[in-house]
Amino acid sequence: MDRRITVPTGYVRHLLEQADRQGLDVAELLEQVGIAPEQVEQQSALSAVKFGALYQRIMWSAQDEFFGMLSNGKVPIGTFRLLCHCLIHCRSLERALWRCADFLDICRGTLVKPMLVRKGRYAKLSLAPVAQVDEAEFDSLLARESTTSIRTSLSMWHHFLSWLIGKRLELKAVYLAFPEPDDADYYRTLFQSEVKFDQHENAIVFPQYFLDYPLVQTEETLRAFLKTAPYQLIVMVDNDHSLKSQVIAMIGKDFSRELPGSEEVARALNMSVSTLRRRLLDEGTSYQAIKDDCRKAAALNYMNSPQLAINDVAALMGFDEPSAFFRSFKKWTGMTPGQYRKSPSYLRLYDKRR
Repeated sequence: MDRRITVPTGYVRHLLEQADRQGLDVAELLEQVGIAPEQVEQQSALSAVKFGALYQRIMWSAQDEFFGMLSNGKVPIGTFRLLCHCLIHCRSLERALWRCADFLDICRGTLVKPMLVRKGRYAKLSLAPVAQVDEAEFDSLLARESTTSIRTSLSMWHHFLSWLIGKRLELKAVYLAFPEPDDADYYRTLFQSEVKFDQHENAIVFPQYFLDYPLVQTEETLRAFLKTAPYQLIVMVDNDHSLKSQVIAMIGKDFSRELPGSEEVARALNMSVSTLRRRLLDEGTSYQAIKDDCRKAAALNYMNSPQLAINDVAALMGFDEPSAFFRSFKKWTGMTPGQYRKSPSYLRLYDKRR
């Protein structure tokens, strides 16, 4: 796959504006993660890995783990790790969501939690006040917050739930309480769903059967996930309406679980396997080639994160044995993981981040 996994530089600028308001040295933050100021000003997108590294650096500098999200307070570093450990052994997504809300009710810092409601065939997850906050105080918080913070919060919760169950949580609709912005099309790309503005709450709506899905993550995959957070919570699909792009969106960004087969993908797209194969051939590709390209791109993104040991990358890529990951990585790149991290291309990248 020749395209990098990226995020819009509007995300970066919003994050840096908030950092600047809190008195952080923006130029130093950018230099620490190897991002040139002109990249932020002149480019339309930035590597998601670099954005994740910048986000981590800002959260640590601000000592606020929910930085950039709707919270109205500094959430101590380590809170998200404890939250994950509290719910990782829940038997279903629904149980995990209720436990998450209970955790945030007693958590120091945030005034916001996800609230779950079942409505017939659908479930709704909305941004709601924690137990000690009344509606008037919550409404005042929403009025002060930027639309980007609200969008980021909903998007990160959506991606977190998708990670827990090992597949994309398919949304029926997204409700946002603010007026439709100029970049409304970007919201639809981000959520891959119908988006409604000027609503009475901020929420995502999805088929309720997802609540019965078991959590597929383990303490082992959680350790690797936390080392890259919030990377997997911000990556998204590009605004591309080709069949290849739809397949890439269905494969997702979480490679720690078994990927869908061509039969499952074809069924979800309401076509036969032969039709899927023929249409992808018309676009000059195949399902296996797309899957291999996605896995190669994800492996390289993880390998480009110096804080991840090679065994961590193997776990994030779903390999039980590091030796199997070594063989696959060499097939994808012509180098073993160890050779790659000694290669000039990696060393140049690493030097920029120091």
